[in-house]
Amino acid sequence: MAAKDLILDFSEYDLDHVIGDLEEIRRYNLQRFEVEQLTAVVYADPERAICAGYKDVTNNDFWVRGHMPGLPLMPGVVMCEAAAQLSSYFAQKYNLLGCPVLGLGGLEEVRFRGAVVPGDRLVVVVRRMKARRGAMILCHFQGFVKQSMVVEGKIIGVCLPIDEPTAAALAGRSPATSAAPSK
Repeated sequence: MAAKDLILDFSEYDLDHVIGDLEEIRRYNLQRFEVEQLTAVVYADPERAICAGYKDVTNNDFWVRGHMPGLPLMPGVVMCEAAAQLSSYFAQKYNLLGCPVLGLGGLEEVRFRGAVVPGDRLVVVVRRMKARRGAMILCHFQGFVKQSMVVEGKIIGVCLPIDEPTAAALAGRSPATSAAPSK
């Protein structure tokens, strides 16, 4: 793949330099247990509107036993969920929309280009294309295993009708300490 086609060149981030661990991700995303599809965030640049993170895929992931027995392939919808969670983390951390919770509003131009199996690290990169405060965000995303693209597309996040105190309680944080910095 030509470097010009990448959202972020592989040389620009270090998978061993975690800037957001699982606890940091949980400050901004409400997903828990089997639905958490991010292991770490390794890059965030609010000026360029780009974020990168990864999901370490294990034999313990909820889908392995049934998709498919003897040939466990990460479902495409779960790859897209990882991208949605990274987009949400980025939007919430930098308060791009001014709402306490984002939900998946849609997918566009999604293409699956390779398999993800237990033992792989799915690296996801997102770039904000546009955002409308109080309403929605559109991000371009790409997913890689060992620098080989396995998924790409566009993802839409929308503000959910949940107030900040409820969102904070669901995330297990105090509303007074949960405000994201404005950017």
